Amino acid sequence: MMNAATKRFYKTVETKEDDGAYVVLLDGRALKTPGKTLLQAGSHRLAQAIADEWLAQDVKIVPDTMPITKALNTAIDRVGPNRAAVVNEIAKYAETDLLCYRAESPAELVRRQAKAWDPCLEWAAKRYGARLLVTSGVVHAEQPVEALERLCGAIGSEDIYRLVPLHTATTVTGSVVLGLAMMTGALDAEGAFKASCIDADFQAERWGRDAEAEAVRARRLADLEAAGRFLALLPT
Repeated sequence: MMNAATKRFYKTVETKEDDGAYVVLLDGRALKTPGKTLLQAGSHRLAQAIADEWLAQDVKIVPDTMPITKALNTAIDRVGPNRAAVVNEIAKYAETDLLCYRAESPAELVRRQAKAWDPCLEWAAKRYGARLLVTSGVVHAEQPVEALERLCGAIGSEDIYRLVPLHTATTVTGSVVLGLAMMTGALDAEGAFKASCIDADFQAERWGRDAEAEAVRARRLADLEAAGRFLALLPT
């Protein structure tokens, strides 16, 4: 990916089938990752989405406006060579999953957490056989080894392309359960994000919203929505 100061250096953008995959051509030359590997997409829809991002660039190339390109670059250059480490990094979130740590008070916050989070934990228990323990306050909950292993196995079954949005969803929400729910379609990006913001939204209702916090929130939601779009473009 180019840096923020790079001027647009190409005129035409098109896609082309290449050995069962699809590539994006800039002035007839195949696009490569920052690591100099051919940027191959597994579906024409994904290649076209990347082409559209490059077509949309104006005088300068702005990487922050190209999340689909960035996601595929990440899968090829960063996840591919380090797959096991990425799987373990995601799986580690299960040890302190957001949904397992509940407020002791006020009662309304406790109720909202239970309403939003209990069904998600039950879903994970049924789908993966991974029942995570819930605690309140700051007390650490030592999760069952079997549950952690089952979640790690589910994460490890994903290919390098799907691991990218799963990593984003997990780190943005602070929850492997929400990340996996989004990956399987049990929740969409908006639903996963809303569930992850129960605490913050409750506090904002009581004390008002802070402009800086709202800007951070908007960026997190944008990242999650981009992950959802990338996921939808991957071949099934």
